[in-house]
Amino acid sequence: MNLRIGVLVSCAGLLGQTTVVAALAELSLVERDRVLVLAPHPDDEVLGCGGVIQEALAKGIPARVVFLTYGDHNEWSFVVYRKHPVVEPGALRRMGLVRHDEAVAAGQVLGLASNQLTFLGYPDLGTLPIWTSHWNDDPAFRSLLTDTAQVPYTNALRPGASYRGEEILRDLESVIRDFRPTKVFVSHPMDHHPDHRALYLFATVALWNLRNELKPELLPYLIHHKDWPRPKGMHGALPLEPPASLREHIVWKRDELAPQIVERNDLALRQHRTQYDYSAQRLLALLRANELFGDFPAVPLTGRTSFGSIQEPPEQLTDRERATLLAVEECHAALEDGRLSLSITHSRGLIEALELSVFAFGYRADRSFGEMPKLHLKVSALEHEAYEGSKRLPRESVAIQRGSREITFGIPLELLGNPDRILTTARTHVGDLPVDWTAWRILE
Repeated sequence: MNLRIGVLVSCAGLLGQTTVVAALAELSLVERDRVLVLAPHPDDEVLGCGGVIQEALAKGIPARVVFLTYGDHNEWSFVVYRKHPVVEPGALRRMGLVRHDEAVAAGQVLGLASNQLTFLGYPDLGTLPIWTSHWNDDPAFRSLLTDTAQVPYTNALRPGASYRGEEILRDLESVIRDFRPTKVFVSHPMDHHPDHRALYLFATVALWNLRNELKPELLPYLIHHKDWPRPKGMHGALPLEPPASLREHIVWKRDELAPQIVERNDLALRQHRTQYDYSAQRLLALLRANELFGDFPAVPLTGRTSFGSIQEPPEQLTDRERATLLAVEECHAALEDGRLSLSITHSRGLIEALELSVFAFGYRADRSFGEMPKLHLKVSALEHEAYEGSKRLPRESVAIQRGSREITFGIPLELLGNPDRILTTARTHVGDLPVDWTAWRILE
């Protein structure tokens, strides 16, 4: 199931929207540019970057689109499209091919030839679990609905590629090295859809690995965010403003679109019939008079640094549930005597069945990221556990101090592989059901 989640912007605030968007920096495409769009699913390329693609092609700028998945897990849109449930693995893979063909048709509307589109074929709604848990010696991820642990599509970039983190990195690095982009547009780390967050993380590491070969500008675009944008439906003359919760934390750029470009985006989006028939009003709301791009800055570890105060509980929670369940309110990081000190402030004490998870992945330039330690720290009301991948570590590996509303982790840098950078996030959850999460952030 594809998530549909963002922040409230009232109709009464439309004049304010114009003011805010007008103050944003302008995105510019120049003749020497090479534009690479990384899309988690077919339709994201239109929703996030349809205008950029059209403008690049109109200026004779090389452009390419790479799809991480075939979007083969959105069974509810398939019910609408097929008029009956689609649950058999073979049928779902066939629906993935339908979405592939929709992307080719949408690309033609935008001006892209089929050889400018690349499909990787990794599992829809499975790429964030691959990022967190499926590297090297750990078992490959198996998609629940398509019942496979490898790319099943013969028209993918690398059919048969295993559902593992290093394989996704290998494909992204291959595409980037081959195309040599100057600007890379990718899904946003604050997007509510897990595949969108995963693609940002894989793309970031791929670009780090290629830093000696090329240094393109990374430009994330946002698609899923609670109640954003408003109003729903097609309002192509209205500006697209950042969600209120992200205005102060991210430096945004806008790309202003001519009306005919917005109209062509609409035509391209309609080619994604499986998605359009299912949720046209939500999708059309993203086709506005401009497109938005922006990223979090890296967090320098100089003294005790605050980050990660933006938390995003899922849309399904009621206001009462939001008030009673634990929320991550603030994160702090510092380097202290060869340790990374991570402090998580939360709204109340941990209660039974509710867990806090902290992930910390190390990166260094002279070592394969797949081989670097990837820590998962789990804290419940009664105990705590530390894992490196699927391997459980001794309790004393990570020092944990508990306060009434703060938990501090002391992680030896050696345990993280003595990294140059650290990627980290925190989330609360009941079993596998997320309650609250912070964006993945980069600590330097």
